[in-house]
Amino acid sequence: MKEKLIISGFGGQGSLLVGKLLTYAAMLDGRYVTFLPSYGAEVRGGTAYCNVIISDEEIASPTISIADTLIAMNLPSVVRFEPAVVQEGLIFINSSLIEYEPDRKDVRTVRIPATEIADGLGNIKVANMVMVGAYLAKKQILSRERVHEALGHLLPEHRRSLYEVNCGAIKEGYKLTNNQTPRNKMQDTRYEGQDTRNKIQTITNDQ
Repeated sequence: MKEKLIISGFGGQGSLLVGKLLTYAAMLDGRYVTFLPSYGAEVRGGTAYCNVIISDEEIASPTISIADTLIAMNLPSVVRFEPAVVQEGLIFINSSLIEYEPDRKDVRTVRIPATEIADGLGNIKVANMVMVGAYLAKKQILSRERVHEALGHLLPEHRRSLYEVNCGAIKEGYKLTNNQTPRNKMQDTRYEGQDTRNKIQTITNDQ
């Protein structure tokens, strides 16, 4: 198994934290991992991203030219990295902020209203963790329990109070997509609010 993942969003949306979290969780699982973040001007004002590779075998290079999966928190991330996703690859889109539909029809797309869900949980900053939960449900590479364990290691002491809300966000993202089967069709998962999270409508449009 080898998973090549690009995680991207505006600076401040926590894309790099998602990369660190998945990398740490995979390490705890005994996998080979690499984490290659983007720093510099992009982080301060534009698109911040990272490359994560998780493998059962040693990894020759941390760079990714063709990714299996893209987690896109904002529109520039989709536009920039959509061409880098392999045929039949998976793109997770934060549909709270992105109305754009990828041009390609040879990739699988899951739209998650992550920012809306995070707002319903009382902390908009955990939208990135909603996307983590969706990723875990779809890819089934890492368990939620392992990611929770990794989160406990990564959160600094002064942010320990945020552990539960982050785990809650992961749970919501996981529940939202757990029963969906990836296929070569656009999937739009609509979130109906904090008090009706069990009422999920999935709209599938044939290409």
